[in-house]
Amino acid sequence: MKEFIEKFAEIFDDVDAATLNGATKFRELDDWDSIAGLSVIGMVDEEYGVTFNADDMRACQTIEDLYNRIQSKK
Repeated sequence: MKEFIEKFAEIFDDVDAATLNGATKFRELDDWDSIAGLSVIGMVDEEYGVTFNADDMRACQTIEDLYNRIQSKK
């Protein structure tokens, strides 16, 4: 999970991974927008070899939700 949070934080210019945890509601981040969502989808494909789509994103509320969904698709 720690590695996933670090990779997630790299998507944003002004987000420090140390400020994030599994319970973070990623849609509430100041820098969250549709481009960030697409970047997460791309990162998941590139780093984890998992096909992640908009439906998967909509089903998640927290960073831990994202992580668990990715793990379930491996």
